[in-house]
Amino acid sequence: MQERFVDRLRQEAAGIWEAQHQHPFVRGIGDGKLDLERFTFWLRQDYVFLIEYARLLGLAAARSPDVETMTRFAGLLKETLETEMSLHRAYAEEFGISREELEREQPAPTTRAYTDFLVRVAATGDFAELVAALLPCMWSFSDIGQRLAIQPAPEDRRYAQWIAMYSSREFAELAEWCRELLDSLAAGLPERDLKKLEEAFLTSSRYEWQFWEMAWKMERWRI
Repeated sequence: MQERFVDRLRQEAAGIWEAQHQHPFVRGIGDGKLDLERFTFWLRQDYVFLIEYARLLGLAAARSPDVETMTRFAGLLKETLETEMSLHRAYAEEFGISREELEREQPAPTTRAYTDFLVRVAATGDFAELVAALLPCMWSFSDIGQRLAIQPAPEDRRYAQWIAMYSSREFAELAEWCRELLDSLAAGLPERDLKKLEEAFLTSSRYEWQFWEMAWKMERWRI
């Protein structure tokens, strides 16, 4: 049986992904011991990320090669803007973060760099490169959620809720859809083009780790 292209990507990124699993921020969610100040920092920055993520999905819909893919990305855009961001605001309220605070949040350096990278690839790269850059955001969160779900649930129900969301069957199915899409786009491409997709995937994977590190250090502009 021929290896899937996404399996090749996952193997290339194995060290980066394992570093995510071992990051103290991720482990702190799993055992419920993560400092709340760090987690609320992540929540605020993730809201900023979601706004730019929606732009990425809009570009993905506009650049889709067929109506079926366009429809799926348009649906994801609508769901992100109308449902996911609303749920994010409600979840943030459980930590005492108001909608106004979320709206006022300024991107940390890593948030700015990651979202700028994603939107640039979406605007100037090939469509397959866009999907390769997008995939780690979906796939790695599903992977983290499922691994954390194997452990005993943390006592803080808010952390348990976070794990349940990202370990859900629905989120896993979304990640699988994105993997299948990238496999279909990569089929028949020459190696030089596959290398471009690999580089986009690895860069996003590195930014995923860096996002945890940013939240752990509560990163801000130093000047």
